Amino acid sequence: MKNILPSDNKKRKWLAIGLTILLAGILTLWGIYGLGEYGIAPFVLTPLFMGASSTILYGLKKEIAYKEAWQIGFLTLGIFSAGLLIFAIEGLICIAMAAPIALFLTWIGVLIGYAIVNKTPNNAPTALFILIALIPLTAFVEKENEPNLTSVVTAIEIAATPQAVWKNVVTFPELDKPTELIFKTGIAYPINAKIEGTGVGAIRHCNFTTGSFVEPITVWDEPQLLKFEVIEQPEPMKELSFWDIDAPHLHDYFVSKQGQFKLTKLPNGNTLLEGTTWYYHNIKPAFYWQLWSDYVIHKIHQRVLNHIKKNAENEPKN
Repeated sequence: MKNILPSDNKKRKWLAIGLTILLAGILTLWGIYGLGEYGIAPFVLTPLFMGASSTILYGLKKEIAYKEAWQIGFLTLGIFSAGLLIFAIEGLICIAMAAPIALFLTWIGVLIGYAIVNKTPNNAPTALFILIALIPLTAFVEKENEPNLTSVVTAIEIAATPQAVWKNVVTFPELDKPTELIFKTGIAYPINAKIEGTGVGAIRHCNFTTGSFVEPITVWDEPQLLKFEVIEQPEPMKELSFWDIDAPHLHDYFVSKQGQFKLTKLPNGNTLLEGTTWYYHNIKPAFYWQLWSDYVIHKIHQRVLNHIKKNAENEPKN
């Protein structure tokens, strides 16, 4: 390997970065568009590989300072991320969400690569081969894993009776424009809710900025519990980009399965309103992306619950 690497530091640096990005790009495109997989391979192993590969290719059989190693590793990640944006593979929001874990894992990759070129340089080709092979192998394996259903619950106390709150749960008028930063970045947010019919079997439409959630009612226990399935849902966001992006992760990678509103009369005459969403996503690592999903769902819940609270508390008292 060392015989094909130029001795000139500048040429070697850009060759190391270019080869790493080329390999990472091919594997990423194959994983996303070939396997339809957003998981450990692109979000964990790929940044790990970019940090290790760029460091090994630059530092093999030559002196390399730790500062040089992490600068090359992060430059590789930065150029790779810019390429995803420029070539309309991903949008700015997805890249920003992935940035914390990508930066951390690239740094870990740099540490691995730095240790290899300084302690066991003869093992460098084997290490690179293993890292490259792990990416498609992991993508194949995790493709067969079934996602787990999880739930998010948000609650609010409303100074109104359950009956008054119920009317505003089933259907509610246009919400005010959002003030939260998260909804100004392209994340979809609710606009209003309408319903066709009453009781079990009625169809509720919760309209978002990207389309409508179609929600057949499965439990109608007025004024205590409204429960529904989700049989259709819109895209979870509109990606910020130079182009009109229709990334695969916008379709069937975040899936809302069912939801409910539970109303409990409190001793003080007020109502505790709890909103629950059950969902799963096909993006891994689950623990990381669940942090983002739970945060966004809580914000959506809060937007709806605060709107219901305002409408219920402003209704004329008999």
